[in-house]
Amino acid sequence: MTAPARQPEGGFGIYVHWPFCAAKCPYCDFNSHVRKGIDHAAWADALCTDLAWQASRLDGRPRVDAVFFGGGTPSLMDPRVTARVLETIARLFPIAPDVEITLEANPTSADAARFEAYARAGVNRASLGVQALNDEDLKALGRWHSAAEALAAYDLACRYFPRTSFDLIYARPHQTLAAWEQELRRALSRAHGHLSLYQLTIEPGTPFAAAHARGALVTPAEDLAARMYELTQALCEDAGRPAYEISNHASPGDESRHNLIYWRYGEYLGVGPGAHGRVAIQGCKRATIGLRQPEAWLRAVEAYGTGLETQEEVAPADQAHEYLLMGLRLKEGIDLVRYERLGGEPLNGGAIRMAEGEGLLTQAGSRIAATSKGRLVLNALIAALAG
Repeated sequence: MTAPARQPEGGFGIYVHWPFCAAKCPYCDFNSHVRKGIDHAAWADALCTDLAWQASRLDGRPRVDAVFFGGGTPSLMDPRVTARVLETIARLFPIAPDVEITLEANPTSADAARFEAYARAGVNRASLGVQALNDEDLKALGRWHSAAEALAAYDLACRYFPRTSFDLIYARPHQTLAAWEQELRRALSRAHGHLSLYQLTIEPGTPFAAAHARGALVTPAEDLAARMYELTQALCEDAGRPAYEISNHASPGDESRHNLIYWRYGEYLGVGPGAHGRVAIQGCKRATIGLRQPEAWLRAVEAYGTGLETQEEVAPADQAHEYLLMGLRLKEGIDLVRYERLGGEPLNGGAIRMAEGEGLLTQAGSRIAATSKGRLVLNALIAALAG
């Protein structure tokens, strides 16, 4: 293996998409599919083949800072698939000594033997989809597990992985501010270093969207959802798990390194059906997307060595805009020098000063960052800055 020719600013990660679930949740618009009789060996071959094909085209072999197995439900993956993929990555790339390797897990597929096998393969972080600590709401979300089963699965994951994220959804139908406060306090008392706390969004094309359109599903009003967000920030801050990103909270040092690569606008290789990537090829940053349909992706890899459907150059101005969109989600914000170096026009100085005056933004030298208040209205803030 040759030494890496470069190390991307923001880091380098690999995202591996496992597209299969036991059931499709009604709120989910991720590229997930229910299948029976999955040929895990064939999928291991295909993932490793696509990895090698994509790696061969990169500008150098950057060091891998993080690997993320997402889905779908990666905890349904045969651990031997996980091991083969990680072995292939180690053969193709230099690996950071403190590499973070995350696997998303569902409480219904939490199993001691399976978790032990993932850990033995190299996984050192789990992201556990608890989603709610209320059985009635779990049923409404289409989850097959109870709150007690989710907590037991979280404790089991903590036995096998040094780091585990506790993931919840709030602003659920009929949820009150008091109910969310009680639930979040319970989660904070149980969870360790990291929590992902996502506000429920109604995604087009999902069963929830259809139910919402006909009035059968009512989510909290916008002002109540905003109060839930503010409460979340305050409780997590008090518990020593401040927000480092809009929906993610962690003790210092326990942030998700893989997701930080996205938000810091690093580079990442996307492998698997529907997986997105941002990588440098022949001096240009390119956006890659895999074919979404699992069987079509598998056939393409078998025929051509890759399942990529899209490999488009990202124009400099678009790179700067993506950096702005992603970076202002972070508490640390963005570097204006880097923003302009990527190809962005100077941001509106008047808008920056006005946002500072309104408590939406802070500026220190060349860095700007949205405050907690600013992140609540981030889309409007970005529009004003770039206008």
